[in-house]
Amino acid sequence: MIGPETEHRAKTAAALLDWYAEMGCTEAVDESGTDWLAKSNTAPGDDVRAAINALTASSSAQTSTGASSPSGSSRYAKSSSPPRPPHASNQPAPTRTPPSTQPPRAPSAARPAAKPAPADGAVLEARIAATAAPTLEALSAAIASFDGCGLKRTAKNVCVFRGAETARIAVIGEAPGRDEDLAGKPFVGAAGQLLDRMLAAIGLNEDNTHITNVVYWRPPGNRAPTPQEVQTCQPFLERQLEMVDPDVLFLMGGSAAKQIFATTEGIMRTRGKWRTVNIGGRERRTLATLHPAYLLRTPSAKHMAWKDLQAVRKLLAE
Repeated sequence: MIGPETEHRAKTAAALLDWYAEMGCTEAVDESGTDWLAKSNTAPGDDVRAAINALTASSSAQTSTGASSPSGSSRYAKSSSPPRPPHASNQPAPTRTPPSTQPPRAPSAARPAAKPAPADGAVLEARIAATAAPTLEALSAAIASFDGCGLKRTAKNVCVFRGAETARIAVIGEAPGRDEDLAGKPFVGAAGQLLDRMLAAIGLNEDNTHITNVVYWRPPGNRAPTPQEVQTCQPFLERQLEMVDPDVLFLMGGSAAKQIFATTEGIMRTRGKWRTVNIGGRERRTLATLHPAYLLRTPSAKHMAWKDLQAVRKLLAE
């Protein structure tokens, strides 16, 4: 039967190995393992623990005003943690170390949080494949065969675009949903039907509008795509827009706005404000609005989307 101490050591060792793996230490330093039992009967690190205990006992003796009793020194040497103070004692209380008069050290500059980035190899592979595609049909085939985005592993179909292959306006959404994943086309579910009605209100339809997303596969559980996933698909989207060559980009929701505008601001701050974005070496007028899926959940926000639609209609009429 395994004793409590052995079980505790086993759990500690397993936790340490898990930490090493999480930190990326997956290889042994030596080419061959070390037989510690052949070296001595003590476990590795016992000499270090003994030295720490000795230093702890020495430090505790120096900070007390009276001489420590032999029994007290022995007790400190056996344990790495100091004993609990007695409830009542006639011995003089230990002297507290006065606070340092030196000014506190300035805290070290915190390392800025690294922005999640996709594997360079996947982005480079996407850029090479996108650049080599001469047509939208070839680009769609390149996207379908691309394995660098993890979303492909859980999606049923790739959703590249629907609508016109060349158009004055391109509508860019967030990601395919369940209905889109089954159909293999963007914006065909309830949100897509609302989008069609919104576009029809300003005289647009599939014949004169190009509709796509910033990622081409459905995220599991309809979650928002991660920055890594969006950036991995970005070379394909840039090449796609270069071939469609729209004058106006109409962005649906926060994910599309953050990617195209290269910002961290939320959709409520970015919507309704015209910006100019350079894609494919050409400046394109760009406007963000609320995603149709959000409008389905929040009908009271439809008046803001209607203002954005009117702004698009006005620009296209110029």
